[in-house]
Amino acid sequence: MFIRRLPVFVYHTPASVGEALDLMAKHGDKGRYIAGGTDLLIAMKKREAMPEHLIGLSGVASLKGIASDDSGVRIGSLTTLAEIERSGIIGEQYLPLKDAVDVMGSIQVRNLATIGGNLCSAVPSADTAPPLIALNASLKLVGPEGERTVPVETFFTGPKESVRKPQEILVEIAIPKPDPASSGCYLKLMRRHAMDLALVGVAACLTLDSGTLVCKEARFALGAVAPTPIRLPEVEAQLVDKAINENVAAEAARIAGMQCRPITDIRASLDYRCGMVEIFTRRAVMGALRRITA
Repeated sequence: MFIRRLPVFVYHTPASVGEALDLMAKHGDKGRYIAGGTDLLIAMKKREAMPEHLIGLSGVASLKGIASDDSGVRIGSLTTLAEIERSGIIGEQYLPLKDAVDVMGSIQVRNLATIGGNLCSAVPSADTAPPLIALNASLKLVGPEGERTVPVETFFTGPKESVRKPQEILVEIAIPKPDPASSGCYLKLMRRHAMDLALVGVAACLTLDSGTLVCKEARFALGAVAPTPIRLPEVEAQLVDKAINENVAAEAARIAGMQCRPITDIRASLDYRCGMVEIFTRRAVMGALRRITA
Protein backbone atom coordinates (compact mmCIF):
# COMPACT_ATOMS: atom_id res chain seq x y z
CA MET A 1 0.00 0.00 0.00
CA PHE A 2 1.51 3.31 -1.12
CA ILE A 3 1.18 6.17 1.39
CA ARG A 4 2.18 9.63 0.24
CA ARG A 5 3.33 12.70 2.13
CA LEU A 6 0.79 14.78 3.97
CA PRO A 7 -1.00 17.32 1.76
CA VAL A 8 -0.63 21.03 2.49
CA PHE A 9 -2.85 22.36 5.29
CA VAL A 10 -3.06 25.20 7.82
CA TYR A 11 -2.84 24.14 11.47
CA HIS A 12 -4.80 26.11 14.09
CA THR A 13 -4.23 25.96 17.86
CA PRO A 14 -7.33 27.12 19.75
CA ALA A 15 -7.07 27.42 23.54
CA SER A 16 -10.75 26.80 24.31
CA VAL A 17 -13.75 24.88 23.03
CA GLY A 18 -15.42 28.14 22.04
CA GLU A 19 -12.42 29.22 19.98
CA ALA A 20 -12.33 25.81 18.26
CA LEU A 21 -16.03 26.08 17.39
CA ASP A 22 -15.48 29.57 15.94
CA LEU A 23 -12.64 28.28 13.74
CA MET A 24 -14.76 25.41 12.48
CA ALA A 25 -17.64 27.76 11.73
CA LYS A 26 -15.25 29.95 9.75
CA HIS A 27 -13.70 27.18 7.64
CA GLY A 28 -16.72 24.88 7.31
CA ASP A 29 -16.23 21.86 5.04
CA LYS A 30 -12.54 22.71 4.61
CA GLY A 31 -11.82 22.21 8.31
CA ARG A 32 -11.40 19.14 10.53
CA TYR A 33 -10.79 18.76 14.24
CA ILE A 34 -7.69 16.76 15.16
CA ALA A 35 -6.79 15.19 18.50
CA GLY A 36 -4.00 12.60 18.59
CA GLY A 37 -4.07 12.29 14.80
CA THR A 38 -3.37 8.54 14.72
CA ASP A 39 -6.34 7.97 12.38
CA LEU A 40 -6.77 11.30 10.58
CA LEU A 41 -3.15 11.81 9.53
CA ILE A 42 -2.99 8.35 7.97
CA ALA A 43 -6.25 9.05 6.12
CA MET A 44 -4.73 12.30 4.82
CA LYS A 45 -1.62 10.49 3.60
CA LYS A 46 -3.87 8.04 1.75
CA ARG A 47 -5.85 11.02 0.37
CA GLU A 48 -9.02 9.64 1.96
CA ALA A 49 -9.38 13.01 3.73
CA MET A 50 -8.14 16.35 2.38
CA PRO A 51 -8.92 19.11 4.90
CA GLU A 52 -7.30 22.46 4.21
CA HIS A 53 -7.49 23.50 7.87
CA LEU A 54 -6.73 21.30 10.87
CA ILE A 55 -8.09 22.59 14.16
CA GLY A 56 -5.86 21.07 16.83
CA LEU A 57 -7.58 20.42 20.15
CA SER A 58 -4.45 19.50 22.12
CA GLY A 59 -4.21 22.99 23.61
CA VAL A 60 -7.72 22.88 25.12
CA ALA A 61 -7.01 21.97 28.75
CA SER A 62 -10.68 21.42 29.63
CA LEU A 63 -10.79 18.37 27.33
CA LYS A 64 -8.13 16.47 29.28
CA GLY A 65 -8.08 14.44 32.46
CA ILE A 66 -9.99 11.89 34.53
CA ALA A 67 -12.16 12.99 37.47
CA SER A 68 -14.36 10.89 39.76
CA ASP A 69 -17.04 11.69 42.31
CA ASP A 70 -20.02 9.97 43.94
CA SER A 71 -21.88 9.82 40.62
CA GLY A 72 -19.09 8.12 38.66
CA VAL A 73 -16.14 9.09 36.50
CA ARG A 74 -15.73 11.69 33.76
CA ILE A 75 -13.03 11.33 31.14
CA GLY A 76 -12.04 14.27 28.96
CA SER A 77 -12.16 13.40 25.28
CA LEU A 78 -8.48 14.34 24.81
CA THR A 79 -7.34 11.94 27.53
CA THR A 80 -4.89 9.53 25.95
CA LEU A 81 -5.27 5.77 26.04
CA ALA A 82 -2.03 5.57 28.01
CA GLU A 83 -3.45 7.88 30.70
CA ILE A 84 -6.55 5.69 30.98
CA GLU A 85 -4.34 2.60 31.11
CA ARG A 86 -2.41 4.04 34.07
CA SER A 87 -5.45 5.43 35.93
CA GLY A 88 -6.06 3.92 39.35
CA ILE A 89 -9.80 4.62 39.35
CA ILE A 90 -10.27 3.03 35.92
CA GLY A 91 -8.22 -0.02 36.93
CA GLU A 92 -10.20 -0.47 40.15
CA GLN A 93 -13.82 0.19 39.14
CA TYR A 94 -14.08 0.22 35.34
CA LEU A 95 -12.22 -2.91 34.34
CA PRO A 96 -13.79 -3.46 30.89
CA LEU A 97 -12.39 -0.12 29.74
CA LYS A 98 -9.00 -0.92 31.29
CA ASP A 99 -9.01 -4.26 29.46
CA ALA A 100 -9.70 -2.49 26.16
CA VAL A 101 -6.95 0.12 26.33
CA ASP A 102 -4.47 -2.55 27.43
CA VAL A 103 -4.80 -4.28 24.04
CA MET A 104 -5.00 -1.23 21.76
CA GLY A 105 -2.15 -0.44 19.39
CA SER A 106 1.43 -0.03 20.53
CA ILE A 107 2.82 1.94 23.47
CA GLN A 108 3.69 4.76 21.07
CA VAL A 109 0.13 4.85 19.68
CA ARG A 110 -1.44 4.76 23.16
CA ASN A 111 0.67 7.76 24.15
CA LEU A 112 -0.85 9.76 21.27
CA ALA A 113 -4.30 8.32 20.61
CA THR A 114 -7.23 9.75 22.56
CA ILE A 115 -10.43 8.10 23.73
CA GLY A 116 -12.44 10.81 21.97
CA GLY A 117 -10.68 10.17 18.69
CA ASN A 118 -11.27 6.42 18.95
CA LEU A 119 -15.00 7.00 19.42
CA CYS A 120 -15.39 9.72 16.80
CA SER A 121 -13.64 7.65 14.14
CA ALA A 122 -16.67 5.35 14.54
CA VAL A 123 -15.06 2.28 13.02
CA PRO A 124 -16.92 -0.96 13.86
CA SER A 125 -13.78 -2.40 15.51
CA ALA A 126 -13.18 0.57 17.86
CA ASP A 127 -12.09 -1.10 21.09
CA THR A 128 -13.36 1.50 23.56
CA ALA A 129 -16.96 1.38 22.27
CA PRO A 130 -18.14 -2.07 23.54
CA PRO A 131 -16.86 -1.60 27.11
CA LEU A 132 -18.35 1.89 27.30
CA ILE A 133 -21.70 0.52 26.10
CA ALA A 134 -21.50 -2.25 28.70
CA LEU A 135 -20.65 0.35 31.36
CA ASN A 136 -23.70 2.47 30.36
CA ALA A 137 -21.54 5.45 29.44
CA SER A 138 -22.73 8.64 27.77
CA LEU A 139 -21.04 11.31 25.66
CA LYS A 140 -21.30 15.08 25.94
CA LEU A 141 -21.21 16.90 22.59
CA VAL A 142 -20.85 20.68 22.25
CA GLY A 143 -21.62 22.56 19.06
CA PRO A 144 -22.92 25.88 17.73
CA GLU A 145 -26.42 24.97 18.93
CA GLY A 146 -25.32 24.17 22.48
CA GLU A 147 -24.55 20.92 24.25
CA ARG A 148 -26.28 17.55 24.29
CA THR A 149 -25.74 14.15 25.88
CA VAL A 150 -25.88 10.92 23.87
CA PRO A 151 -25.64 7.34 25.20
CA VAL A 152 -22.68 5.52 23.66
CA GLU A 153 -24.98 2.73 22.46
CA THR A 154 -26.89 5.17 20.20
CA PHE A 155 -23.87 7.23 19.11
CA PHE A 156 -22.90 5.07 16.12
CA THR A 157 -25.03 4.99 12.96
CA GLY A 158 -22.82 3.10 10.49
CA PRO A 159 -19.22 2.36 9.55
CA LYS A 160 -17.28 5.59 10.24
CA GLU A 161 -20.59 7.37 10.88
CA SER A 162 -22.13 8.72 14.08
CA VAL A 163 -24.70 11.21 15.32
CA ARG A 164 -21.95 13.78 15.90
CA LYS A 165 -22.32 16.72 13.53
CA PRO A 166 -19.16 17.95 11.76
CA GLN A 167 -19.03 21.15 13.82
CA GLU A 168 -19.60 19.42 17.17
CA ILE A 169 -16.83 18.51 19.60
CA LEU A 170 -16.98 15.48 21.85
CA VAL A 171 -15.88 16.98 25.15
CA GLU A 172 -16.47 14.29 27.76
CA ILE A 173 -17.28 10.65 28.44
CA ALA A 174 -19.31 10.03 31.60
CA ILE A 175 -19.56 6.57 33.21
CA PRO A 176 -21.91 6.05 36.17
CA LYS A 177 -20.48 4.62 39.37
CA PRO A 178 -20.81 0.82 39.33
CA ASP A 179 -22.58 -1.26 41.96
CA PRO A 180 -20.10 -2.70 44.50
CA ALA A 181 -21.32 -6.20 43.58
CA SER A 182 -20.59 -5.72 39.89
CA SER A 183 -17.67 -6.19 37.54
CA GLY A 184 -16.95 -7.09 33.94
CA CYS A 185 -14.36 -7.58 31.26
CA TYR A 186 -13.52 -6.96 27.62
CA LEU A 187 -12.11 -9.73 25.46
CA LYS A 188 -10.60 -9.14 22.05
CA LEU A 189 -9.82 -11.66 19.34
CA MET A 190 -6.88 -10.69 17.10
CA ARG A 191 -4.82 -12.44 14.47
CA ARG A 192 -1.74 -11.44 16.47
CA HIS A 193 -1.29 -11.19 20.23
CA ALA A 194 -0.90 -7.40 20.09
CA MET A 195 -1.05 -4.34 17.83
CA ASP A 196 -3.91 -5.60 15.66
CA LEU A 197 -7.52 -4.76 14.94
CA ALA A 198 -10.29 -6.75 16.60
CA LEU A 199 -11.83 -9.63 14.69
CA VAL A 200 -14.30 -9.91 17.57
CA GLY A 201 -14.70 -7.75 20.67
CA VAL A 202 -16.95 -8.76 23.59
CA ALA A 203 -17.68 -6.58 26.62
CA ALA A 204 -19.65 -7.78 29.64
CA CYS A 205 -20.79 -6.17 32.89
CA LEU A 206 -22.69 -8.16 35.51
CA THR A 207 -24.24 -7.17 38.84
CA LEU A 208 -24.86 -10.11 41.17
CA ASP A 209 -26.67 -10.64 44.43
CA SER A 210 -23.80 -10.95 46.87
CA GLY A 211 -25.34 -13.90 48.71
CA THR A 212 -26.82 -16.07 45.96
CA LEU A 213 -24.75 -15.02 42.89
CA VAL A 214 -28.04 -14.47 41.06
CA CYS A 215 -27.60 -11.90 38.30
CA LYS A 216 -29.54 -8.70 39.03
CA GLU A 217 -28.38 -6.78 35.95
CA ALA A 218 -26.36 -7.54 32.84
CA ARG A 219 -25.06 -5.43 29.98
CA PHE A 220 -23.35 -6.91 26.92
CA ALA A 221 -21.89 -5.34 23.80
CA LEU A 222 -20.02 -6.56 20.73
CA GLY A 223 -17.55 -4.88 18.40
CA ALA A 224 -16.26 -5.73 14.92
CA VAL A 225 -19.20 -8.05 14.13
CA ALA A 226 -21.77 -5.56 12.79
CA PRO A 227 -21.76 -2.21 10.96
CA THR A 228 -21.60 -0.56 14.38
CA PRO A 229 -20.79 -1.69 17.93
CA ILE A 230 -23.99 -3.31 19.22
CA ARG A 231 -25.66 -4.03 22.55
CA LEU A 232 -27.18 -7.48 23.16
CA PRO A 233 -30.44 -7.18 25.16
CA GLU A 234 -31.36 -10.80 24.34
CA VAL A 235 -28.18 -12.03 26.04
CA GLU A 236 -28.81 -9.74 29.00
CA ALA A 237 -32.34 -11.13 29.42
CA GLN A 238 -30.98 -14.67 29.39
CA LEU A 239 -28.70 -13.89 32.35
CA VAL A 240 -30.94 -11.78 34.60
CA ASP A 241 -32.55 -13.60 37.56
CA LYS A 242 -30.34 -16.65 37.11
CA ALA A 243 -27.45 -17.96 39.18
CA ILE A 244 -24.45 -17.63 36.89
CA ASN A 245 -22.73 -20.88 35.99
CA GLU A 246 -21.24 -22.60 32.94
CA ASN A 247 -24.61 -23.77 31.60
CA VAL A 248 -26.17 -20.31 31.83
CA ALA A 249 -23.08 -18.79 30.21
CA ALA A 250 -23.23 -21.34 27.38
CA GLU A 251 -26.86 -20.50 26.59
CA ALA A 252 -26.10 -16.78 26.64
CA ALA A 253 -23.21 -17.44 24.27
CA ARG A 254 -25.47 -19.36 21.87
CA ILE A 255 -27.86 -16.42 21.73
CA ALA A 256 -24.99 -13.97 21.18
CA GLY A 257 -23.82 -15.99 18.18
CA MET A 258 -27.24 -15.54 16.59
CA GLN A 259 -27.43 -11.79 17.28
CA CYS A 260 -24.19 -10.67 15.62
CA ARG A 261 -24.10 -9.53 11.99
CA PRO A 262 -20.49 -9.89 10.82
CA ILE A 263 -19.17 -9.86 7.28
CA THR A 264 -16.67 -12.06 5.50
CA ASP A 265 -13.54 -10.10 4.63
CA ILE A 266 -9.81 -10.60 4.19
CA ARG A 267 -9.30 -10.98 7.94
CA ALA A 268 -12.00 -13.54 8.84
CA SER A 269 -15.16 -15.22 7.57
CA LEU A 270 -18.70 -14.65 8.81
CA ASP A 271 -18.97 -18.18 10.21
CA TYR A 272 -15.66 -17.91 12.05
CA ARG A 273 -16.62 -14.60 13.66
CA CYS A 274 -20.02 -15.94 14.76
CA GLY A 275 -18.36 -18.99 16.29
CA MET A 276 -15.84 -16.89 18.14
CA VAL A 277 -18.59 -14.58 19.43
CA GLU A 278 -20.06 -17.63 21.17
CA ILE A 279 -16.74 -18.67 22.67
CA PHE A 280 -15.78 -15.19 23.82
CA THR A 281 -19.24 -14.45 25.25
CA ARG A 282 -19.05 -17.55 27.43
CA ARG A 283 -15.56 -16.54 28.54
CA ALA A 284 -16.71 -12.99 29.27
CA VAL A 285 -19.61 -14.16 31.44
CA MET A 286 -17.38 -16.45 33.48
CA GLY A 287 -14.63 -13.83 33.59
CA ALA A 288 -17.01 -11.26 35.06
CA LEU A 289 -18.20 -13.84 37.60
CA ARG A 290 -14.63 -14.59 38.70
CA ARG A 291 -13.85 -10.92 39.16
CA ILE A 292 -16.96 -10.35 41.28
CA THR A 293 -16.43 -13.40 43.50
CA ALA A 294 -12.75 -12.61 43.90
